[in-house]
Order: sequence, then structure tokens, then C-alpha cells
Amino acid sequence: MPYVSAPSDIARDHAAKRLAALATPPGALGRLGELGIWLASCQGHVPPKPVNDVRLVIFAGDHGVASHGVSAFPPAITGAMVRTFLAGKAAVNALAATHGVAVRVLDLGVDDDFADLDEATRAALTVHKVRRSSGAIHLEDALTPEQTRQALDAGAAIAREEIRAGAQLLLGGDMGIGNTTPAAALIAAGLGLPAAEVVGRGTGIDDVALAHKTEVIDIALRRAGTRAGDPVETLTALGSADLAATTGYLLAAAQDGVPVLLDGLMSVACALTADRIEPGAAAWYAAGHRSTEPAQSLALAKMGREPLLDLGMRLGEGSGAVAAVPVVRSASAVLREVALLSELRA
Repeated sequence: MPYVSAPSDIARDHAAKRLAALATPPGALGRLGELGIWLASCQGHVPPKPVNDVRLVIFAGDHGVASHGVSAFPPAITGAMVRTFLAGKAAVNALAATHGVAVRVLDLGVDDDFADLDEATRAALTVHKVRRSSGAIHLEDALTPEQTRQALDAGAAIAREEIRAGAQLLLGGDMGIGNTTPAAALIAAGLGLPAAEVVGRGTGIDDVALAHKTEVIDIALRRAGTRAGDPVETLTALGSADLAATTGYLLAAAQDGVPVLLDGLMSVACALTADRIEPGAAAWYAAGHRSTEPAQSLALAKMGREPLLDLGMRLGEGSGAVAAVPVVRSASAVLREVALLSELRA
């Protein structure tokens, strides 16, 4: 199994020196300059290359816990939204088309056989499918150990397919009603926190449902017990097929030295889990935006990542990461295109 190497310290140092030498006041570019340094260190190239090929993979799956009062929407919405992604009509499709981001959606665990789709579309959508829905985590494991490994391997294979095709920046998106519950549970397990500190309103549940969701996560954490100390066993007990695949995708990106722009709660929960599996993986990740879910901010703080955008978004799909792509491209451009102070003429 490949291991994670750190982004280039040499490139980081050279990029920092270049930033300091630009024809701009010291510190005037703020976090844009810092982002450019990170990008240069990931690329191992100064100044950073243009970020032209950006690819988003949306990992879709249903969650058994969604039938237990933790979401404002019914599980059937997952399959409906997958069809909307395929039709190019979801919010993330609109953002991706605007910002030149390729979108791919994959069914890892949707409770739907998509029999209405044509054979080629259905085959491409379900090629990595692990199972229909995942177990209700407060009652049973989400996956078997074999399914967890299958999902991790699928995610890694998907990342490497996109990298071989030319991806310079990868994004991970999600679709699955109820998915904020297992994602919050993964973060609670990873940080050693109780449910009350990580739980959020997801799709907009009321106070009664929020209290119930908190109880469900607490029960799930108690059921997982000491297995929560192992990140792969945590995925088996508390995750899902789509979340395990996303973890494998993020881990493979770090192993192969390709930077990732994280989205909201689900992508960050998987990034935290990937970093637990291979410490140092988080160095390859930047946070696209701040979700309204408290667990996301807690996990980002643990990984030392500050979101690029804070727009109050809680849509998922990869939408917050896609919205932040122009910021990454801007960071690359300023380090590459701005004149050096030494080049100025009186």
C-alpha cells in the first residue's frame, strides 16, 4: 500500500520567497498568498502551474439511519438527486459549468437499482456499487469489514482514474439522505467527542429531531465501543459505503501527491478519517468552505485547515468546494503572473 509523503518543503520555501518578492505590499495578498504557497508545495513547482483540470466526484449512497427520524427528507430523494446530477440540473452542476469543473457521480450504496436508466449510463453509475443502503448505525454496523475494504479500494481506484485522466485538483462531493448522521459520528469517534458537541441540523431538522439525532449518534458511538479507536473499524461500524469510498479517494489523492479541495461535513469527515489512516494526508487538503455543521469546523481545526469561503452553505454535493475553485485559480495566478519588485522600472 502506498504511503503519504509531505508536499515539497523546497517548493514551499521558494514560493514563500517569491511571494515576498512580488510587487505588492508585504502581506497584502493575505490568505491568497498562503494558498498559492500551499499549491506550489503540492505541485512541487514554483511558480505554481495553472489549475485547469479540476474534477469533482460525487459519491452517492443511502443510510439505514435515515429511516429513523434524523432527516427532514425521505430516503427516496437520494436516487432522485442522482438522476438530477446525471441530467446536469442540480445546483452543483450549475456551479461546475460556470467554473469549468468536470462532474462525475457514482452510486456506492444507493437503495435503488436505477432500472429506468439506459444500460450504458446505469453501468457507469453503478460500476463500483458496494450494496443497497448501509446499516442503521445505532442498531448495527454500517458495513461488513469486507465491504469497507471494497469501498476504500473503489475510492482509491476512482481517484487514480481521475488522476491518470489529467486531474490537477480533485474535489469530493456527496449525496445521501441522512448522511450527516454517520459523518458526525465519524468525527465524534475521530476526535473523542460526545454527540452533543458534533451534531447539527443537516437538512434543517427541528429541535425535537435534533435531540433525537443526538441520541442516535450517542447510541451508535456506544455500540461501536473501542473499535472507534481504529479508523477503518470506525468506517465499518459508523460509516457507509459512500463515506468509506470517499475516504479511499482522498487517501489515494494524498498518496499520489494530488491536492484536494474539500467540501462540507461529509468530505471533511472522510478527510479526517483518511488522516487517521495515514497521518500527514491532511497536508494535501484545503478546505473549500465552512459548513453550518459544527462537526465540520471541529474536524478542520484538528487538521489545521481554515476554510476559504464562509457563505452559510449546507447543500453538500461538492457545491462549496466548486464555489471555491476560482479562489484556488486566483492564488495560482498571482504567484505566477504578478511582477517581482526587482522588475519594476522607475
